[in-house]
Amino acid sequence: MEKAKMQRINELAKKSKIEGLTDEEKAEQKMLRQEYIEMFKLNVKAQLDNTVIVNPDGSSYRLKKK
Repeated sequence: MEKAKMQRINELAKKSKIEGLTDEEKAEQKMLRQEYIEMFKLNVKAQLDNTVIVNPDGSSYRLKKK
């Protein structure tokens, strides 16, 4: 996610706590949060796809996809 979008998420969160958000800002916040969550899921999936389990005997295997 772009740095500017992350900053905007933080700005909206801070403004929400201090003075509240307009309906447009709430919609923007919801959209940005959803985009962040999707990027987070993709990053976790990519990390798990590249995870290798090493057994005590030295053998290894990749995690299986379900």
